[in-house]
Amino acid sequence: MPTPGSASAPDTRLEIQQPDAHAQYILRDAREIAYVLRQLGARRAIVTAWYGHAGDFLTTGVIDVATDNRNLILDLGRDEAAIAGALAAGRLLCATQLDKVKIQFPLERLERCTHEGFPALRTPLPDILLRLQRREYYRLSAPSLDSLACQIPLRDGRKIHARILDISGGGLAIVAPPGGEDLQVGTIFENCRLELPDSPPLTVSLQVRNVFRMSTRGGSEVLRAGCQLVHLRAAEANLIQRYILKTERERNHYRA
Repeated sequence: MPTPGSASAPDTRLEIQQPDAHAQYILRDAREIAYVLRQLGARRAIVTAWYGHAGDFLTTGVIDVATDNRNLILDLGRDEAAIAGALAAGRLLCATQLDKVKIQFPLERLERCTHEGFPALRTPLPDILLRLQRREYYRLSAPSLDSLACQIPLRDGRKIHARILDISGGGLAIVAPPGGEDLQVGTIFENCRLELPDSPPLTVSLQVRNVFRMSTRGGSEVLRAGCQLVHLRAAEANLIQRYILKTERERNHYRA
Protein backbone atom coordinates (compact mmCIF):
# COMPACT_ATOMS: atom_id res chain seq x y z
CA MET A 1 0.00 0.00 0.00
CA PRO A 2 1.10 3.64 -0.38
CA THR A 3 3.49 4.87 2.27
CA PRO A 4 3.76 8.40 3.64
CA GLY A 5 5.54 10.81 1.34
CA SER A 6 6.16 14.48 0.99
CA ALA A 7 3.84 17.02 -0.57
CA SER A 8 3.18 20.71 -0.35
CA ALA A 9 -0.04 22.40 0.63
CA PRO A 10 -2.23 23.29 -2.34
CA ASP A 11 -1.65 26.82 -3.60
CA THR A 12 -5.37 27.33 -4.23
CA ARG A 13 -8.60 25.83 -3.03
CA LEU A 14 -9.34 22.36 -4.35
CA GLU A 15 -12.06 22.24 -6.98
CA ILE A 16 -14.13 19.90 -4.79
CA GLN A 17 -14.57 22.83 -2.38
CA GLN A 18 -16.55 24.62 -5.09
CA PRO A 19 -18.88 21.87 -6.36
CA ASP A 20 -21.38 24.28 -7.93
CA ALA A 21 -18.65 25.78 -10.13
CA HIS A 22 -17.65 22.30 -11.35
CA ALA A 23 -21.07 20.64 -11.39
CA GLN A 24 -20.49 18.87 -14.70
CA TYR A 25 -17.59 16.93 -13.17
CA ILE A 26 -19.31 15.94 -9.91
CA LEU A 27 -20.57 12.39 -9.30
CA ARG A 28 -23.33 11.93 -6.73
CA ASP A 29 -24.51 8.39 -7.39
CA ALA A 30 -23.12 6.01 -4.73
CA ARG A 31 -22.49 3.21 -7.25
CA GLU A 32 -20.52 5.49 -9.54
CA ILE A 33 -18.51 6.91 -6.64
CA ALA A 34 -17.77 3.40 -5.35
CA TYR A 35 -16.65 2.33 -8.83
CA VAL A 36 -14.10 5.16 -9.07
CA LEU A 37 -12.82 4.48 -5.55
CA ARG A 38 -12.39 0.79 -6.35
CA GLN A 39 -10.36 1.79 -9.40
CA LEU A 40 -8.12 3.87 -7.14
CA GLY A 41 -7.60 0.84 -4.94
CA ALA A 42 -6.90 -1.49 -7.86
CA ARG A 43 -4.32 0.94 -9.26
CA ARG A 44 -2.78 1.54 -5.80
CA ALA A 45 -3.17 5.27 -6.34
CA ILE A 46 -1.54 7.46 -3.70
CA VAL A 47 -4.13 9.76 -2.12
CA THR A 48 -3.19 13.00 -0.38
CA ALA A 49 -5.72 13.79 2.35
CA TRP A 50 -5.61 17.42 3.54
CA TYR A 51 -6.91 18.37 6.98
CA GLY A 52 -6.95 21.43 9.20
CA HIS A 53 -6.01 24.91 8.00
CA ALA A 54 -2.20 24.75 8.03
CA GLY A 55 -1.65 22.60 4.96
CA ASP A 56 -1.27 19.41 6.99
CA PHE A 57 -1.86 16.18 5.12
CA LEU A 58 -2.01 12.42 5.46
CA THR A 59 -0.73 10.18 2.66
CA THR A 60 -3.00 7.19 2.24
CA GLY A 61 -4.68 4.92 -0.31
CA VAL A 62 -7.90 3.02 -0.85
CA ILE A 63 -7.81 -0.54 0.49
CA ASP A 64 -11.44 -1.57 0.08
CA VAL A 65 -14.98 -0.36 -0.53
CA ALA A 66 -17.73 -2.21 1.32
CA THR A 67 -20.00 -4.31 -0.87
CA ASP A 68 -22.99 -2.22 0.24
CA ASN A 69 -21.13 0.94 -0.91
CA ARG A 70 -21.52 2.50 2.53
CA ASN A 71 -17.99 2.45 3.95
CA LEU A 72 -14.51 3.10 2.63
CA ILE A 73 -11.35 1.51 4.08
CA LEU A 74 -8.10 3.50 3.84
CA ASP A 75 -4.47 2.65 4.45
CA LEU A 76 -3.45 3.74 7.95
CA GLY A 77 0.08 4.77 7.05
CA ARG A 78 2.92 5.17 9.55
CA ASP A 79 2.87 8.87 10.43
CA GLU A 80 1.20 8.82 13.85
CA ALA A 81 1.20 12.62 14.10
CA ALA A 82 -0.63 12.91 10.75
CA ILE A 83 -3.05 10.14 11.72
CA ALA A 84 -3.85 11.86 15.02
CA GLY A 85 -4.30 15.20 13.26
CA ALA A 86 -6.62 13.71 10.65
CA LEU A 87 -8.74 11.95 13.28
CA ALA A 88 -8.98 15.14 15.33
CA ALA A 89 -9.91 17.29 12.33
CA GLY A 90 -12.91 15.12 11.52
CA ARG A 91 -12.90 16.10 7.83
CA LEU A 92 -10.47 15.35 5.00
CA LEU A 93 -10.17 16.72 1.47
CA CYS A 94 -8.64 13.99 -0.68
CA ALA A 95 -6.89 14.44 -4.01
CA THR A 96 -5.25 12.04 -6.46
CA GLN A 97 -5.15 11.21 -10.18
CA LEU A 98 -6.37 8.33 -12.30
CA ASP A 99 -5.45 8.10 -16.00
CA LYS A 100 -4.38 11.78 -15.88
CA VAL A 101 -7.81 12.77 -14.56
CA LYS A 102 -8.04 14.64 -11.26
CA ILE A 103 -10.00 12.79 -8.58
CA GLN A 104 -11.09 14.69 -5.46
CA PHE A 105 -13.52 13.84 -2.67
CA PRO A 106 -14.29 14.87 0.94
CA LEU A 107 -14.35 12.40 3.83
CA GLU A 108 -15.87 12.73 7.28
CA ARG A 109 -16.20 10.72 10.51
CA LEU A 110 -12.83 9.02 10.15
CA GLU A 111 -12.06 6.26 12.68
CA ARG A 112 -9.49 3.57 13.30
CA CYS A 113 -10.43 -0.01 12.49
CA THR A 114 -8.95 -3.41 11.69
CA HIS A 115 -9.23 -4.76 8.15
CA GLU A 116 -8.21 -8.35 7.44
CA GLY A 117 -6.06 -8.33 10.57
CA PHE A 118 -4.26 -5.05 9.84
CA PRO A 119 -4.85 -1.57 11.29
CA ALA A 120 -6.67 0.75 8.90
CA LEU A 121 -8.99 3.75 8.73
CA ARG A 122 -12.72 3.59 8.06
CA THR A 123 -15.02 6.36 6.85
CA PRO A 124 -18.45 6.57 5.22
CA LEU A 125 -18.46 6.69 1.44
CA PRO A 126 -18.26 10.33 0.26
CA ASP A 127 -21.49 11.93 -0.92
CA ILE A 128 -19.75 13.53 -3.89
CA LEU A 129 -16.66 12.84 -5.99
CA LEU A 130 -15.05 15.05 -8.62
CA ARG A 131 -13.53 13.69 -11.86
CA LEU A 132 -11.97 16.77 -13.44
CA GLN A 133 -11.30 16.21 -17.12
CA ARG A 134 -11.01 19.70 -18.57
CA ARG A 135 -7.47 19.30 -19.87
CA GLU A 136 -7.05 15.56 -20.32
CA TYR A 137 -10.28 13.89 -21.41
CA TYR A 138 -10.58 10.15 -21.17
CA ARG A 139 -11.84 9.01 -24.57
CA LEU A 140 -14.07 5.95 -24.71
CA SER A 141 -14.16 3.97 -27.94
CA ALA A 142 -17.77 3.27 -28.82
CA PRO A 143 -18.70 -0.35 -28.04
CA SER A 144 -19.52 -2.32 -31.17
CA LEU A 145 -22.86 -3.41 -29.71
CA ASP A 146 -23.95 0.16 -29.00
CA SER A 147 -25.36 2.29 -31.78
CA LEU A 148 -23.95 5.69 -30.88
CA ALA A 149 -25.19 8.24 -33.37
CA CYS A 150 -25.34 11.98 -33.84
CA GLN A 151 -27.59 14.08 -36.06
CA ILE A 152 -26.15 17.43 -37.13
CA PRO A 153 -28.68 19.94 -38.54
CA LEU A 154 -27.54 22.18 -41.41
CA ARG A 155 -28.75 25.67 -42.27
CA ASP A 156 -30.58 24.50 -45.39
CA GLY A 157 -32.68 22.03 -43.40
CA ARG A 158 -30.68 18.93 -44.25
CA LYS A 159 -29.17 16.73 -41.55
CA ILE A 160 -25.89 14.87 -41.37
CA HIS A 161 -26.39 11.42 -39.85
CA ALA A 162 -23.06 10.50 -38.29
CA ARG A 163 -21.79 7.46 -36.41
CA ILE A 164 -19.82 8.11 -33.21
CA LEU A 165 -16.39 6.45 -33.03
CA ASP A 166 -15.39 7.62 -29.56
CA ILE A 167 -16.71 9.98 -26.92
CA SER A 168 -15.40 11.84 -23.88
CA GLY A 169 -16.56 14.54 -21.52
CA GLY A 170 -15.15 17.12 -23.90
CA GLY A 171 -16.00 15.91 -27.37
CA LEU A 172 -16.47 13.08 -29.82
CA ALA A 173 -15.14 11.68 -33.07
CA ILE A 174 -17.68 10.98 -35.81
CA VAL A 175 -17.81 9.38 -39.23
CA ALA A 176 -20.05 11.05 -41.80
CA PRO A 177 -20.90 10.37 -45.46
CA PRO A 178 -18.43 11.84 -47.98
CA GLY A 179 -20.94 14.51 -48.97
CA GLY A 180 -20.61 16.30 -45.64
CA GLU A 181 -18.70 19.28 -47.03
CA ASP A 182 -20.44 21.46 -44.44
CA LEU A 183 -18.14 19.98 -41.79
CA GLN A 184 -15.60 22.79 -41.92
CA VAL A 185 -13.01 23.28 -39.18
CA GLY A 186 -14.15 25.94 -36.73
CA THR A 187 -17.85 25.71 -37.60
CA ILE A 188 -20.24 25.44 -34.65
CA PHE A 189 -23.41 23.40 -35.11
CA GLU A 190 -26.24 24.07 -32.67
CA ASN A 191 -29.06 21.69 -31.70
CA CYS A 192 -27.22 18.50 -32.57
CA ARG A 193 -28.97 15.32 -31.46
CA LEU A 194 -26.70 12.96 -29.53
CA GLU A 195 -28.10 9.45 -29.05
CA LEU A 196 -26.75 7.28 -26.22
CA PRO A 197 -28.08 3.88 -25.11
CA ASP A 198 -30.56 3.86 -22.20
CA SER A 199 -30.83 7.64 -22.27
CA PRO A 200 -33.11 10.20 -23.91
CA PRO A 201 -31.50 12.05 -26.85
CA LEU A 202 -29.26 14.93 -25.80
CA THR A 203 -29.31 18.31 -27.53
CA VAL A 204 -25.74 19.61 -27.74
CA SER A 205 -23.58 22.09 -29.64
CA LEU A 206 -20.54 20.85 -31.57
CA GLN A 207 -17.54 22.73 -32.92
CA VAL A 208 -15.55 20.97 -35.63
CA ARG A 209 -11.86 20.82 -34.67
CA ASN A 210 -10.44 18.62 -37.44
CA VAL A 211 -11.66 16.81 -40.56
CA PHE A 212 -10.03 14.34 -42.91
CA ARG A 213 -11.09 11.78 -45.48
CA MET A 214 -10.57 8.09 -44.91
CA SER A 215 -11.37 4.85 -46.71
CA THR A 216 -13.36 2.01 -45.19
CA ARG A 217 -12.43 -1.65 -45.56
CA GLY A 218 -14.95 -1.88 -48.36
CA GLY A 219 -13.15 0.84 -50.30
CA SER A 220 -15.74 3.59 -49.87
CA GLU A 221 -14.73 7.06 -48.73
CA VAL A 222 -16.05 8.75 -45.58
CA LEU A 223 -15.29 11.85 -43.53
CA ARG A 224 -13.88 11.57 -40.02
CA ALA A 225 -14.34 14.65 -37.85
CA GLY A 226 -13.19 15.47 -34.34
CA CYS A 227 -15.73 17.70 -32.60
CA GLN A 228 -15.65 19.59 -29.32
CA LEU A 229 -18.72 19.80 -27.11
CA VAL A 230 -19.28 23.51 -26.48
CA HIS A 231 -21.66 25.29 -24.10
CA LEU A 232 -22.37 21.91 -22.51
CA ARG A 233 -24.84 22.07 -19.64
CA ALA A 234 -24.24 20.17 -16.40
CA ALA A 235 -27.17 17.79 -16.98
CA GLU A 236 -25.87 16.69 -20.39
CA ALA A 237 -22.29 16.40 -19.09
CA ASN A 238 -23.46 14.17 -16.24
CA LEU A 239 -25.34 11.86 -18.62
CA ILE A 240 -22.26 11.49 -20.82
CA GLN A 241 -20.05 10.74 -17.81
CA ARG A 242 -22.57 8.19 -16.54
CA TYR A 243 -22.55 6.43 -19.91
CA ILE A 244 -18.73 6.33 -19.90
CA LEU A 245 -18.61 4.97 -16.35
CA LYS A 246 -21.29 2.37 -17.07
CA THR A 247 -19.45 1.17 -20.17
CA GLU A 248 -16.14 1.04 -18.28
CA ARG A 249 -17.74 -1.10 -15.57
CA GLU A 250 -19.18 -3.52 -18.12
CA ARG A 251 -15.88 -3.84 -19.99
CA ASN A 252 -13.93 -4.49 -16.80
CA HIS A 253 -16.51 -7.09 -15.75
CA TYR A 254 -16.10 -9.04 -19.00
CA ARG A 255 -12.30 -8.82 -18.80
CA ALA A 256 -12.22 -10.16 -15.24
